Amino acid sequence: MTSLTRRDFVQGMTLAGFAGFGLGALPQTAHAVAGGEGMQFGLVTYLWGKDMDLPTLLDVCEKSEVLGVELRTEHAHAVEPTLSKAERTEVRKRFADSPVTLVGYGSNAQYHEADPKKLQHNIDLTKKYIDLMHDCGGTGVKVKPNTLPADVPREKTIEQIGKSLNEVAAYGEGFGQQIRVEVHGRQTQELPVMKAIFDVADHPNATICWNSNDVDLEGEGLEHNFNLVKDRLGDTVHVRELNMGEYPYQKLMHLFADMDYPGWILLEARTDPKDKVAALIEQRKEFERMLGRA
Repeated sequence: MTSLTRRDFVQGMTLAGFAGFGLGALPQTAHAVAGGEGMQFGLVTYLWGKDMDLPTLLDVCEKSEVLGVELRTEHAHAVEPTLSKAERTEVRKRFADSPVTLVGYGSNAQYHEADPKKLQHNIDLTKKYIDLMHDCGGTGVKVKPNTLPADVPREKTIEQIGKSLNEVAAYGEGFGQQIRVEVHGRQTQELPVMKAIFDVADHPNATICWNSNDVDLEGEGLEHNFNLVKDRLGDTVHVRELNMGEYPYQKLMHLFADMDYPGWILLEARTDPKDKVAALIEQRKEFERMLGRA
């Protein structure tokens, strides 16, 4: 995919306007246009890809020109730690033979558990996902907190999550896999809480996956909350359908453009349209419109 600078994008839009005055159609450009050098639009397989095997998923992404995917665990494409070495090689080959990038993995690993055995299980599971993505050709693993347990002091859980992230981030670094912490869960989805977690999780390979939650708008508002964590953002962002609901996605795109964010904007859809290719094309075009305005 060809990366375009903001100036190239503006010039392209100008030439497109001239084409309407009889200068002819322009050649198609790639969809990796950014407020800087690299924002790209991709898909989280929840929910739009959950029932697709891997060949079908790659075909749908290619047809819609949505050329990046975060594979979620427990979905029909069945990319799991149980895969053999040969099966992992086959997954890597399928992506290598496709224009679609394996952005990473969407796990359910979580580090807020009060039970030490459950916490250790999640840490160990994360390491298995890291190994899996290394073998399959991905670049990172999404993890999350889900809550702050009511019967545990808040500061203790925040410290536990942060220290756990440091451990898996250090392990991931050795395999070239970024740890992407989804802003998720009761209380833990609040950006001041996420910042407190990352004050502890100071390993540079521990990063934040912005999740476009309604609580982003609370307190002092979107821009303030964004600024709390923007220096720790990783290579992935989750959004819902860009043309539905009240979330100010255009403002969010401006914030990403202003910081020259170079990562993937991944659609984590909530609806279930019958024609996934058409729906993905619609969302990609909406992303491109928003990026043009940004």
